[in-house]
Amino acid sequence: MSPAALLALNAILAFMMFGVSLGLRSADFRRVLRRPVAPITGLIAQFLLLPAMTCAATWALDISPGLALGMILVSCCPGGTFSNVMTWIGRANVATSVSMTAISSLAAVVMTPFNFALYGSLNPNTRDLLQAIALPAESMVLIVVMVLAVPMVLGMLAGARFPHFAQRSERYFRTASLLVFLLFVVISFSKHWQTAIQIAGSVLVLVVAHNALAFLIGDLSSRAARLPVGDRRAVTMEVGIQNSGLALAILFTFYPQAGEMLVIAGFWGVWHLVSGLCVAGYWNYSNNRCPTPGFNGAGSDSVG
Repeated sequence: MSPAALLALNAILAFMMFGVSLGLRSADFRRVLRRPVAPITGLIAQFLLLPAMTCAATWALDISPGLALGMILVSCCPGGTFSNVMTWIGRANVATSVSMTAISSLAAVVMTPFNFALYGSLNPNTRDLLQAIALPAESMVLIVVMVLAVPMVLGMLAGARFPHFAQRSERYFRTASLLVFLLFVVISFSKHWQTAIQIAGSVLVLVVAHNALAFLIGDLSSRAARLPVGDRRAVTMEVGIQNSGLALAILFTFYPQAGEMLVIAGFWGVWHLVSGLCVAGYWNYSNNRCPTPGFNGAGSDSVG
């Protein structure tokens, strides 16, 4: 992929983050300070438990290095930009989801490169491949800053300065984000379509199982923290919906030859939208059928 194409892809991902940050406010961060239990639980599940258990599972199951390292990279990314929408559909606490998205996106500046280097080297099956890739840590930090942190800050400033614009355009930004993300997936498959066809069956099984593990970790962690139902669902969705678009951007930028890793991230990007909608739909259905006493659903007036 040419340097111009790489720059365009990273710019598009930054554009996506800018759009979904228009609804963020400083109050979302103050909310974390007032009620930090749910966001902290989510961060522990997101950046500690999920990468560690992914590393252990890929090692124990002796998964091939390319697929295993792709799974580890996805597990090291922050929550996906569609988690807030899924949380809203599932009538969970959107305020908690928005807070977690903001905090995890900032934490990813440090945690994503650190975790990828750590868990990729801890698994003996992926250690040699990680060393062969030799992704420069400072460059990974820079790309995370440029496609997550900076656009998020600019989106918050624009949303606060032009609230009517933010309210009117947020839906269009989310639609455009979905279409652009699917473009990422199509490009990853088109560049490595032979690899995708050869390993499609095994990759689908791995991605479905890995995504289920992410949802399970989020749910069990929030239950262990004794969070209310709305917060528990928000944490579960935030951990289950990973920012695989960031994983694709990192791979396209630093290691476009990594066919198996790109296919893993691409399959993840499609499947977590399917699974997230299914989980959110089930929550919505179960709440309508058997309302939980004292549970007020979204917990926010906006999707965030």
